[in-house]
Amino acid sequence: MYEYQTLRLLAHAGGTACLVVGLVANAADEHSVLTAMKTELDRSMKILGEQPVPPYFLSYEITERKTVSAGASFGALTGSGESRGRMLDIDLRVGDYALDNTRPLREQNRFSFSNFSLSQAPVEDDVDAIRALLWSETDKRYKQALEELTAVETNVQVKVEAEDKAGDFSREEPSKGVETERPIEADLATWEQKLERYTEPFARYGEFHDARATFSAGTETRWFVNSDGSAIQTTETLYRLFVSASTKADDGMVLPLYQSYTALTPQGMPDDETVARDVAKMIDTLRALREAPLVEPYTGPAILAGEASGVFFHEILGHRLEGHRQKLEDEGQTFKKLLNERVLPENFSVHFDPTMTQHGGTDLVGTYRFDNQGIKARRVTVIDKGILKAFLLSRRPIDGFPNSNGHGRKQAGYHPVARQSNLIVEVANPLTTEELKAELLAAIEAEGKPFGLRFEAIQGGFTTTGRFMPNSFNVTPLVVYRVYPDGREELVRGVDLIGTPLTTFSRVAAGDDQIAVFNGTCGAESGGVPVSAASPSILVSQIEVQKKEKSQDRPPLLPAPIGDDRLGFTFH
Repeated sequence: MYEYQTLRLLAHAGGTACLVVGLVANAADEHSVLTAMKTELDRSMKILGEQPVPPYFLSYEITERKTVSAGASFGALTGSGESRGRMLDIDLRVGDYALDNTRPLREQNRFSFSNFSLSQAPVEDDVDAIRALLWSETDKRYKQALEELTAVETNVQVKVEAEDKAGDFSREEPSKGVETERPIEADLATWEQKLERYTEPFARYGEFHDARATFSAGTETRWFVNSDGSAIQTTETLYRLFVSASTKADDGMVLPLYQSYTALTPQGMPDDETVARDVAKMIDTLRALREAPLVEPYTGPAILAGEASGVFFHEILGHRLEGHRQKLEDEGQTFKKLLNERVLPENFSVHFDPTMTQHGGTDLVGTYRFDNQGIKARRVTVIDKGILKAFLLSRRPIDGFPNSNGHGRKQAGYHPVARQSNLIVEVANPLTTEELKAELLAAIEAEGKPFGLRFEAIQGGFTTTGRFMPNSFNVTPLVVYRVYPDGREELVRGVDLIGTPLTTFSRVAAGDDQIAVFNGTCGAESGGVPVSAASPSILVSQIEVQKKEKSQDRPPLLPAPIGDDRLGFTFH
């Protein structure tokens, strides 16, 4: 499996906060879309139930996205608009809970196009049109399911016995809840002006090859029904501001940097003063990075600041605790046999909690009330005082874990699998920031290293969890400091943080009391899903870095027109 994501982290100190959103199963509030889905599902199950091979389970999910967005570059607007669309997803199963048509065929590529199906639904609340689509697509899906079941039964007969004896689907109690739709609260004209102001400072310099800002505000409404009796209507809102810029060093290395702001309500977005201050810092950092020295391949102690720490846990731990990775034969199953064994220092605990909407005053985008299989969201403690206790589970059971814990997730158009939500790392008796750095300096001296490293800002990363390639990870830092034995720090560039999970994870030594939150989108087999991670800065006794890939193209031969005094500007 090749997994990637683009992540941005926002640093905040503090505790946790949880917002409880009321859901009511009130027929008066039920949307006509939900009514149409329930009616057609009942009819489909009754008629198809008379076939020689009837479906034992059927679910419909319609996802509606409404978005307004705008972009600007170097002080000028580049685009603005709004969009609306609906997609239909159907999960139809033939066979039974022990073995059905959805079982992955062993020795088949799980990233085949069959994992994605695009079915657009009417955006108007026309019950007849919606029912007609459900009828047509259900018929197609049923015929496809019959063919899939035959292939699955053949695959089981010709392959060796599976290691995991759990079935293909779990029995669950139905869920019901109807939530009122939420409007988008954004004045697009005002945001267009803001984006122009945010990107204008980059136009005062000649070193930046790209500088842009984008804003988007959207709502995602999901209607879900299944043959278990579930009927759910939920709405999520999300507001994003993304400011990015890049420059190029004389040796050809492209140096990007960005600042991202994400909130569940418009009130959570930053004010102009905050963005202006962050833009000024981006400009100073990028100009300094152009002159910063390169770091050669290195192993030794390092501090991963909260944002880097969050990506570290997301990549190395989170993906390897997703339930289906313990079941599939082509997965590395890194932690499968480590249940109830120590995997972290005893003062570390890790939870996944999609019911949380904030941590330390920062909104968490990995929040939801029900997952994409209609299972109620809940907190899952995966590591308790250093001991591995559980995995993230969808309705695909694994040995020892027969039921979902509300983490069956997907992007519209994909099939749900176990995915991460809000990852929360807690450290009992944490160190202060000063104490954590003192521990780093002590480690540098004990190992006789000329320096250690401190990773401050991160772009994202990717990891491989399958057996077909080495199980490894690569985290892409943006801002890294070389820390000398006397405590002095020097900005450097040109490194990627790499390693293998069990070795690197065993080197986690300590954490501080400053929590950072990242909000981003994680891409894997079931598409891109919003995720968050809240983590303190951590000390890792030994990390490895390799040289970053760089372009062989020289910087531009022509000077930028920006800053040319012949055009009435002044060099900076």
